[in-house]
Amino acid sequence: MTKKITAAITAVGGYAPEDVLSNFDLEKMVDTNDEWIRTRTGISERRILKGEGKGTSDLAVPAIQILLDKRGISAEEIDCLIIATVTPDMVFPATANIVCHKLGAKNAWGFDLEAACSGFLYALTTGAALIESGRYKKVVVCGADNMTSIVDYSDRNTCILFGDAAGAVLLEPNTEGYGVQDSLLRSDGSGADFLYMKAGGSRRPASVETVMNKEHYAFQEGPSVFKFAVKGMADISAELLEKNNLTGDDIAWLVPHQANLRIIDATANRMGLPKEKVMINIQKYGNTTAATIPLCLYEWRNQLNKGDNIVLAAFGGGFTWGATLVKWAL
Repeated sequence: MTKKITAAITAVGGYAPEDVLSNFDLEKMVDTNDEWIRTRTGISERRILKGEGKGTSDLAVPAIQILLDKRGISAEEIDCLIIATVTPDMVFPATANIVCHKLGAKNAWGFDLEAACSGFLYALTTGAALIESGRYKKVVVCGADNMTSIVDYSDRNTCILFGDAAGAVLLEPNTEGYGVQDSLLRSDGSGADFLYMKAGGSRRPASVETVMNKEHYAFQEGPSVFKFAVKGMADISAELLEKNNLTGDDIAWLVPHQANLRIIDATANRMGLPKEKVMINIQKYGNTTAATIPLCLYEWRNQLNKGDNIVLAAFGGGFTWGATLVKWAL
């Protein structure tokens, strides 16, 4: 009898640019202050990608290179690269194509996947399915976003939230039961108008008018998104535990999307998890969209033990949300 193939995470990588934008820097730019930002979001600073002509690929490449170095393999061994992002280098070609070229991943095919802040979970589930099919041996899943490229720094409600970063995992076949165990993913397009970019797509292409109206920046109707996010992320995480006959006691770590400290707390409470079992780095990086979850995995990699049950949970624009159960393989 052939053993069931699961997709195990065999290496992680992460990257955030050096330049820091602190709450005190923002105080000089817009009507806000450090205490207001920290008490409402949990964010103290965020990283900014600076430099002419730089984009999301410049975040993804170093994150993936770290992963390759840790695993001791070359880029030519990658079979497939999935990049979750809402800030591609350009509308087309896919940022995954550009990253493969920069890395020298000559034997890989790849594509971009867009599900906003849930993008990494969507991409991880997709990558796991490719491994489980038996056709692919090494799939890299990367969440990367250059959010500051679409932030309006005169809008005090959104400019305080976002930063730039990338995080990546390598998936390989496993027959010992480690890796991605289960995923519950959801989407609801009725939430589209609460968190989106108004122009730049086929429905409203770029024009002088759209640029003048600042329609190429991320727009968020905060209270509605917050309400949906708290319920969506907490409910789906609890549902995932119930489906797999687990309780909070069985979970070593919750790896939540880093959007807002209050949403993270609500999710942990719903799962019955104490704060010391929750990965939180929002204070350092802000919301890096698809990069938050893999960046946490990279930062906590030395505290994760083989066999640990970890739950990854996210909520994003679209609306998109989900939770994934992983049995740690490293």
